[in-house]
Amino acid sequence: MISEKLQKFVNDQIAAEMWSSNLYLQMSFFLRHEGWDGAAHWMEQQSNEERGHALKMASYLLSRGGAANLSQTDDVPQSWASVLDVFENVCSHECKVSEMINEIVEAAIAEKDYATENFFRGFVDEQVEEEETAFAIVDKLKKAGDAGLFFMDAELGRRK
Repeated sequence: MISEKLQKFVNDQIAAEMWSSNLYLQMSFFLRHEGWDGAAHWMEQQSNEERGHALKMASYLLSRGGAANLSQTDDVPQSWASVLDVFENVCSHECKVSEMINEIVEAAIAEKDYATENFFRGFVDEQVEEEETAFAIVDKLKKAGDAGLFFMDAELGRRK
């Protein structure tokens, strides 16, 4: 059985993952509207990945006797200044998500719930990868400048 405290943490994280999915989907819509189809595709894939995280967390919670709940998510931003601005926002957001997951790991350790600790340590590794990827894209976008943005858009469109 998972404790009520950890159950709340996990449900809050499920809501955060769903908000992330909505954020990245809205970024995709914005980018497609602006003509950046490759970057839009990248964001669609990221949106799907975040939704997958929420589903995986809900399954885990249910397997431990907890109740998974979807709460209403806040609205997401609708537009950004540029492709670079979009990905800089991704970097900031992924860092916040990492902090939330670290809090769950810390709470699980405090409660000696090693199953929950181990489960969320897997997400810690994924978060490191997501942060590294986002920061690398921002770095490449800055180096590419306006002239290289078309190349970067094509590269982002190759994400599977």
